[in-house]
Amino acid sequence: MERVPFRAAAAGAAYEKIGRLPVAVLLDNVRSMYNVGAFFRTADAAGVERLYLCGITACPPKRGISKTALGAEESVAWEHCWDPLEVLRRLRSSGYEIAAAETSPVAVDLFDWAPAFPVCVVFGHEVSGVRADVAAFCDIHVRIPMLGKKESLNVATAGGVILYELLRKYRTMMERTRR
Repeated sequence: MERVPFRAAAAGAAYEKIGRLPVAVLLDNVRSMYNVGAFFRTADAAGVERLYLCGITACPPKRGISKTALGAEESVAWEHCWDPLEVLRRLRSSGYEIAAAETSPVAVDLFDWAPAFPVCVVFGHEVSGVRADVAAFCDIHVRIPMLGKKESLNVATAGGVILYELLRKYRTMMERTRR
């Protein structure tokens, strides 16, 4: 049996009108190139507008990124900036809601979050999370419900969960506006 790749146009009307998902992702001090590559691959799959690679986050071309991105580093728009607050100020002035993926005491459950598109989701260091100054700049903190003993997911896995929930919410919003 021949494997046919999934494409938005072939998926039907639910995805035809989406084009690009009005979501940007900012990675701040994500130290693993494999995680960066996984974000490129997920960003491509979900139709994310752009990746912002900040701080010590590695940038293409790097073998560790390419290993997990599988070419998505060539198709996803990205830029590097040492200072994440510079990027976030620019995005906020362009109308983006800024959301930290963080398990802070003020975080709302991902499934209860009503994002105001366009959105930029900030992901921080794999161990220490989003820096305090960056977290304080964010409009909202969003957490993924954790029912097991661990308090967090791998950053790239968390990115996949959040980006696909944003795709689901955006698709629902688009379907409601077409009625």
